[in-house]
Amino acid sequence: MPSFVIAEKCDGCKGRDKTACQYICPNDLMVLNKETMKAYNQEPDQCWECYNCVKICPQSAIEVRPYQDFAPMGSSIIPLRGSDSIMWTIKFRNGKIKRFKYPTRTTPEGGVDPYQGVPESNPANLKSEMLCNEAGKTLTVPQK
Repeated sequence: MPSFVIAEKCDGCKGRDKTACQYICPNDLMVLNKETMKAYNQEPDQCWECYNCVKICPQSAIEVRPYQDFAPMGSSIIPLRGSDSIMWTIKFRNGKIKRFKYPTRTTPEGGVDPYQGVPESNPANLKSEMLCNEAGKTLTVPQK
């Protein structure tokens, strides 16, 4: 189910140019109604249910109603974002509550080398059918 904003909780990120949910949405679905100063999902059918807006909202005003196989009717999943972690509160149908805390970053920002272990590029390899990590392998085609 797509994300939706609980209007009573939303403060429009206190009138900034861009709300936190607008900033984080990978599909640019979240917008701010300038008249009411409340955010909303302008195209619910396009929502990926990635929970980015839910996790970043400082007022906890955005929810995603999860699918039944993930969270059966009557249960809820609420993230609470801190500066270094996210606390997930899971409420089960029977009222039982569990909390899980996960760090939001395990390495310093900019500290990851995405090309570590990847061989230098060779323009001749662009015409090859091999993937970048298969450069030293030979392709064998089964004989009939």
